[in-house]
Amino acid sequence: MAESNGTINANRKLKILMLHGFTQTGPLFEIKTKALKKSLEKSFPAAPKPGHLKNYPGGVELHYPTAPIRLDVADIPGYDVDGNANKADAPEAYGWWRRNGDAEPFVYAGMEMGLATIAETLQQEGPFDGVLGFSQGGAAAGMVAALLEEGRREAFEAKQKSGGIRYPDSFIRDSGFIEEAIHPPLKFAVSYSGFGASTNALYHAFYEPKIRTPMLHFLGSIDTVVSEERSLRLVDACVEGRGKNGGVQRVVYHPGGHFLPSSQKQYVAALVGFIREAVGESEQASGNGKAEERAEDMDVPF
Repeated sequence: MAESNGTINANRKLKILMLHGFTQTGPLFEIKTKALKKSLEKSFPAAPKPGHLKNYPGGVELHYPTAPIRLDVADIPGYDVDGNANKADAPEAYGWWRRNGDAEPFVYAGMEMGLATIAETLQQEGPFDGVLGFSQGGAAAGMVAALLEEGRREAFEAKQKSGGIRYPDSFIRDSGFIEEAIHPPLKFAVSYSGFGASTNALYHAFYEPKIRTPMLHFLGSIDTVVSEERSLRLVDACVEGRGKNGGVQRVVYHPGGHFLPSSQKQYVAALVGFIREAVGESEQASGNGKAEERAEDMDVPF
């Protein structure tokens, strides 16, 4: 962070919180986003390499927490529970919450645990500049960005009168004088195949008022897991919504399904441009050259 004399700490890094999808883990998400991580490291190198962010001379740093809710094999889509599959060999799978109900309005069981884990990471590993999530993690990214905005706690208190949940205790810190948010507002949020929360009145305070934090949304044009309608519910819950701020469109479609396009140049470029714009350095030339593409770096659905 900035030092007292106004100079920038030479080790200051652009820190991004990475939230995995339902049935994944932090380490698995790190493996799945290996190509994206390499691209971000090349785009935002440590100084004095060309393309470095002047306010983040230490480069970029990604953190991958694992959600707290251990899922049963029955929670894992496609797992042959009744067939010959060995339940003992089922992969470790975690979620930020479980969705209860057969149709809207759903209830998110265990959400307070998921948010508490994220809050713990924010406090122990932060401060963070942004959050990036995939699928359920993309939904959580929007929630976290909202929770850290000024005035959001008051919005939750107002919505409680009409059946909304209370502002999460895990996001409140008692400074000894007043209760305050555990972390400053984020500079940006990114959602890949994310979605807006259930239409249940329990969760309206996440989106009313709309999310002010700049947010970029990637949607798969043939995503059959998260419908476009659900994804656009999150888009439209943001102040910038489907618009374009500066040179970056806030909604980016890719011609694929439910996966994160981590190595395709046009989508990496959109992410890099958005982050530069969000941290106030959009005019700085990247100068990092073309990223080398190898077979093991190509997109893998998950």
